[in-house]
Amino acid sequence: MRNPLSKTVMELQPSGIRRFFDMASTMENVISLGVGEPDFDTPWHIREEGIYSLEQGRTYYTSNAGLLPLRQEISRYLGERFDLPYTPEEILVTVGGSEAIDVAFRAMLDPGDEVIIPEPCFVSYLPCVKMAGGVPVEIALEEKDQFKLTPPKLRQAVTDRTKMVVLPFPNNPTGAVMTAQELQAVADIIKEKDLFVLSDEIYSELSYHGRHVSVASLPGMAERTVVVNGFSKSFAMTGWRLGYAAAPREIIRQMVKIHQYIIMSSPTTSQYAAIEALKNGMEDVGRMREAYNQRRRFLVKELNEMGLPCFEPYGAFYVFPNISRFGMSSEEFAGRLLQEQRVAVVPGDAFGKCGEGFLRISYAYSIENLKVALEKIQKFIDTLP
Repeated sequence: MRNPLSKTVMELQPSGIRRFFDMASTMENVISLGVGEPDFDTPWHIREEGIYSLEQGRTYYTSNAGLLPLRQEISRYLGERFDLPYTPEEILVTVGGSEAIDVAFRAMLDPGDEVIIPEPCFVSYLPCVKMAGGVPVEIALEEKDQFKLTPPKLRQAVTDRTKMVVLPFPNNPTGAVMTAQELQAVADIIKEKDLFVLSDEIYSELSYHGRHVSVASLPGMAERTVVVNGFSKSFAMTGWRLGYAAAPREIIRQMVKIHQYIIMSSPTTSQYAAIEALKNGMEDVGRMREAYNQRRRFLVKELNEMGLPCFEPYGAFYVFPNISRFGMSSEEFAGRLLQEQRVAVVPGDAFGKCGEGFLRISYAYSIENLKVALEKIQKFIDTLP
């Protein structure tokens, strides 16, 4: 019998994040600092709106692009918070930010088109590019640059076949952010080379050093950028599975076409809850951001003091300490830490080869849990040569 499976899919590697999470789930008394899952409940008024929508019998399909009132709220939010000009007709509501990423690549790439992906980065970009027929071109970002994309690295990676650049900032796993000036230098090359951008801004509300700047807000960039965002991280709504993409109308039209065939429409209950989140949830976001910021400062200080050098991340809820001095791979370090001290973190190479020698540690957990985990990490380090 012939092989029933796609060669492209068979060659994809499973997520390194989920692998360590699955390992930890089979063990008892594990403190998991591995998954980017807010430890806050979805604010009650948002949950209540979802419940109310069910009580009112709003269990039908919405339009493919999403509820118009939600797209209007997203348009207003993007304009007020990040100076983005996208209209409701230029917005697609998706099943999480991950679907938006996938659909954007499918809508924009032809076979052989190259997509520049700065690494370390979220694990979905590379496989989604491959499944869309594109060719991922990885750029290794460096700790000395605080894991930011620099103009020389971008220029060196561009070829005649390059079509898109992924800008994953604030960054998962490093927590790196890029300032307006740094983004402008990159945007100048993108315009010069007539490229398009997928800007993953799912952590835009979790910026700790001034307001988040979207590359699409820079002159001449909105018309060549797909902005991906969502509700999972900012509003602690991971299980509601709701994200969105904002892009020029001709791109969104094609993304909606793909979305309608594979999804139909995003969850109706989640969409009504998201309207409430955008209308009345910004104080909740502020409180959660302040809690994350406190944890961030605490964790960076403690890791540096115990000999795990860690540059200061200004976004998301991750730190990326360097463990290279211990002479073992990041996977071995994370594996032994899990087995010996029951603390789960993610090896840095799960986010690209240049992540080798680092760990991703999430601070989407309480200070109390972080303190216990740090004590166990210290015990583990004390056993190493």
